[in-house]
Amino acid sequence: MNEGVELVLVGMGTVFAFLTILVVMTTLMSNLVMRLERDEVSPAEEQGSIDTVLVAAITAAIGKHRSGNH
Repeated sequence: MNEGVELVLVGMGTVFAFLTILVVMTTLMSNLVMRLERDEVSPAEEQGSIDTVLVAAITAAIGKHRSGNH
């Protein structure tokens, strides 16, 4: 083979190997982070509990805005 062709093939092989390793490592790290986040979620957050005081404040603000008394 021509030396230029060999150089191109080696370069392309190196880039392909690097990108493959990058994708694999990124996927593994993403799975690890998702697993760690899932472990740290408290039971109250899983149920989607909503602060009733916050809901009351938002409801009052919306009511006042709709009545035109803002």
